[in-house]
Amino acid sequence: MEKTQHGGLRILFADDEDYLRDLMERELPRLGHEVTTCPDGQAAIRALERGRFDAALLDIQMPGLTGIEVLEKFRQLSPETQVILMTGHATVDTAVQALRLGAFDYLTKPCKWAELEVVLNRIAERRSLTNKAAALETRLKAAEGGTPMLVGETPVMKDVMHLIDTVAPTEATVLILGETGTGKDLIARTMHERSLRADQAFVPVNCGALPENLIESELFGHRKGAFTGAETNRKGLFEVANGGTLFLDEVGELSKGLQVKLLRFLESGEIRRVGENEPFRADVRVLCATNRDLREMVAEDQFREDLFFRINTFEIYSPPLRERKEDVPLLARHMLKRYASRRPGPIPELAEDAVEALIAHDWPGNVRELANAIERATILARGGTIHAEHLPTQGMSRRSPVPSLVATPASSGGPHIAIPEGTPTLRDLELHYIQVVLEKHKGNKPAASKELGVSLKTLYNKINQLQRS
Repeated sequence: MEKTQHGGLRILFADDEDYLRDLMERELPRLGHEVTTCPDGQAAIRALERGRFDAALLDIQMPGLTGIEVLEKFRQLSPETQVILMTGHATVDTAVQALRLGAFDYLTKPCKWAELEVVLNRIAERRSLTNKAAALETRLKAAEGGTPMLVGETPVMKDVMHLIDTVAPTEATVLILGETGTGKDLIARTMHERSLRADQAFVPVNCGALPENLIESELFGHRKGAFTGAETNRKGLFEVANGGTLFLDEVGELSKGLQVKLLRFLESGEIRRVGENEPFRADVRVLCATNRDLREMVAEDQFREDLFFRINTFEIYSPPLRERKEDVPLLARHMLKRYASRRPGPIPELAEDAVEALIAHDWPGNVRELANAIERATILARGGTIHAEHLPTQGMSRRSPVPSLVATPASSGGPHIAIPEGTPTLRDLELHYIQVVLEKHKGNKPAASKELGVSLKTLYNKINQLQRS
């Protein structure tokens, strides 16, 4: 027997005949499905209260509750579960009643195995189409005003694009690092679009924007009555992303408890709704991003070390604009095209003084700050040429550099760091030393990282700390 082409289903089978339950337990897994069997309707409802199912096969004539009564209960507890009713005593009235109550299909026993397989494939196909519809909706939202895309010709951006092309077709978990506003979400979306899951849903979630008391329910879903206000069953974002990609932005904001649940999913592929006892499997690729130093968080016991290694299978660094200033005019013109598409008239041009002002600025807010500046300039220029005066010149000066330190040759041959006034902390001294080494190598970060004995990525993180201090 061939496996269903649309992915395995989690199936509940309820029938009082032992040999039929044995048959389903043996044959359905051969098609790639998971199956739970029950001898009567009450047992089926208890199984549904413990977990979730994509489909339910219910015999109409069972001890206690009938299949029709169980169907009505399923409509209340789990409306997303597709119910197939089976009976050896078919009547037109029973079939009509079943379909009116929301049954997916109605089969007469003994049904042919091929007939059952066709119905299950239809359920799997419906699930696949639902996911594709979610993917299409995500793309349409992203396409408003022009589809966002990675833009850059500098060597550092070419390296990023090469890494994306390398890892996108795999199933590896990826950690995207970089400052706020550098486009980490765009890197994740591009990776999804170039993956084998591109026709399925891309579900982004900002872990830092969700209230702590709701984020578990948002990610994993909940059972009706699991907590105050849980009036219905709710799918979590892991379920919504089934077959596709889930992007966890600001993953460093997750609590320790949620870190455990995320690690469990990454290791087993299983999730469990809040209020349920039984886990179920979901096929989701996870991409993560953060602007925080996770290694430092691990050292301070704020982030689980095992989870850090699990999400850091592959690492991509999203560089800030100040490290790729040659890309700023290119990005600005790309944004002009997007904004101009929303209004009639020609695309505004960038005057030379505007280009100089754009390049001179350090863009502490990165791409988001640039996007706001260009949109503002487009409005002020009224469709004409954009000059420096149209840019938010109040904040277009260079960022004040980190105060330089006095470095003089020491007897040991290494740089001597002038101790600042007051009582410096170990962190202060560390950052001062990094500044001195960077000045010694005239900003050459690979050379500085080699002398410091740290990775280039760690050096970038330390530089970010310098710029925030």
